Amino acid sequence: MSALFTIILPIFLVVGFGYLVAWRGWFGPAAVDGLMSYAQNFAVPMLLCVSMARLDLGTEFRAQLLIPFYVGAFAGYGLGWAGARYLFHRPPMDCVAIGFVCLFSNSLLLGIPITERAYGPEALDGNWAIIALHSPLLYTFGITVMEFTRARGSGLSVGRISLRALSGVLRTALVIGILSGLTINLLTQAGLVLPQGVWDAADMIARSALPAALFGLGGVLFRYRPEGDMAAIALCCACALVLHPAITFATGHLLGLDRDGMRSAVLTASMAPGVNAYLFANIYGAARRVAASSVLIATALSTLTIWMWLALLP
Repeated sequence: MSALFTIILPIFLVVGFGYLVAWRGWFGPAAVDGLMSYAQNFAVPMLLCVSMARLDLGTEFRAQLLIPFYVGAFAGYGLGWAGARYLFHRPPMDCVAIGFVCLFSNSLLLGIPITERAYGPEALDGNWAIIALHSPLLYTFGITVMEFTRARGSGLSVGRISLRALSGVLRTALVIGILSGLTINLLTQAGLVLPQGVWDAADMIARSALPAALFGLGGVLFRYRPEGDMAAIALCCACALVLHPAITFATGHLLGLDRDGMRSAVLTASMAPGVNAYLFANIYGAARRVAASSVLIATALSTLTIWMWLALLP
């Protein structure tokens, strides 16, 4: 019970405060959008850049850590897509969007602060390694599948569709932040020395990322009122909160994943779908109601499921 109050509750109180002030009208939609624009386009990419620049690339990018997490993620996509297609008989683009909701966990805005509060800052290296691949890999997969689904029967070549998907991924701020950080990391190993003032300025922006994003997330969630499609929403919540971490936990044990890696992989897998899952659905105009409601309901339910996974982890 103590984990619920000392680790999970403070994070969701910040989200809840953002929800409260948006609900009461004290922080209007334009203010929420402005704050989230700052967080998602500048502060969070800077946090990713700084973290990637300092990550030990030689020790953290290991198969025992990454395989369990991504096997669970893609299993969630497969079940979500199949459920949407064969159980709920949704249109093809809706199936991809619902699968993406099951695939894309909130690894950064919730996964990082909860892992840090549970196990300390030194436990985050595994999280950063997962996150380094998270947006580039999953966005590339999701956009590519959606573009091929949308282009079916249009006569567009495979090369043109693939180029459209790749250009969409490379324009996202999170991917730019990750790639910039990895570039700085490699240049630093080659002898580049950045002035301390540059690191200090970058750290100041990075430290503002999670509080701003969590507060803004509460304001964004206020807009996502659950409406209908409850069976599809329940499937998304089950895939994100139960199936993904369960497969990660089991696969990690089979591969002999160490304690710290297991904590990072399973906790990151246990996070609710991120707002980006809704943004993906919104871009393509597919299953927006399911995506929005799943983000909201799964985020609320995750206060209990994360507590369960914390109790199971060593």
